[in-house]
Amino acid sequence: MSASPRTVENTTIDRAPVTVTSLLQQKRQGRKMVMVTAYDYPSAVVAEQSGVEMVLVGDSAATTVLGLDSTVPATMDELLMLGKAVRRGLKATFMVSDLPFGSYEASDYEAVKSAQRFVKEAGAQAVKLEGGGVMIDRARAIVNAGIPVVGHLGLTPQTANALGGLRAQGKKAEQAAQMVLDALALQDAGCCAIVLEAIPAAVAEELMPLIEIPVIGIGAGASTDGQVLVWHDLLGLLEGHTAKFVKQYANLHHEMVAAVASYADEVRDGVFPGREHTYAIPPEELQRFQGSLAQIHGAEPSEVEGHPA
Repeated sequence: MSASPRTVENTTIDRAPVTVTSLLQQKRQGRKMVMVTAYDYPSAVVAEQSGVEMVLVGDSAATTVLGLDSTVPATMDELLMLGKAVRRGLKATFMVSDLPFGSYEASDYEAVKSAQRFVKEAGAQAVKLEGGGVMIDRARAIVNAGIPVVGHLGLTPQTANALGGLRAQGKKAEQAAQMVLDALALQDAGCCAIVLEAIPAAVAEELMPLIEIPVIGIGAGASTDGQVLVWHDLLGLLEGHTAKFVKQYANLHHEMVAAVASYADEVRDGVFPGREHTYAIPPEELQRFQGSLAQIHGAEPSEVEGHPA
């Protein structure tokens, strides 16, 4: 069930730009931080005006925007295009871009080149990559190139096939222990933050005292430094199954369908557009125009019927 929306009196929030340093300071002060995904200019503007600290231009756009079955097919060009649009809508909010599947796994060189494109072309302030193991080396290489990196552990959608599908991770002791080791290794590699997705809350609680960089949870319980939700999930923009960790704060899909249906009804009934939606022409100009039409058609002006604007 969706929650009642909070009324925002002033949609212009004047604040200092969010940075890697300010996020770390916020963690140390024990103040929760908020991340949402965004995929275009309008959603970026709303995120900016709502005062969230971070926006993730996620490869989840593959399923929420492009209508694909998974995040895997998302291409570099598609995410760069979306990132550029989001960047135009942000001022103070910190922007993170997902590196798409196949753009960073093969080598440190490929990882750095891909990250550089998101920074240079889309204006990303950090990039996010999924997984531990060898991906820790990729993260280190990108950090050494001067680009902030956000790690991603737990359920990693890009490699969901290897994980047995889109399901919670870390339910076995060995998996949970490896996740902690990977998180610490990502921190040692220089990552500025880590996303934990779909893991037992108790595992996240055990990890939090061990890690010094911000940890953003999505289905990882309330102990993390902040939370992230997918734009379309929290606003109810799409119908269908949602993950257990999703809380829907509005049902905009229903409202949008109702609005478009009302528009269609008014067009078909001749109600829209009304007079208030049309433009007028001065009577003398209308008369001159009608005269011009009469000359074009070879008729007398009196033979051309006109209607007042």
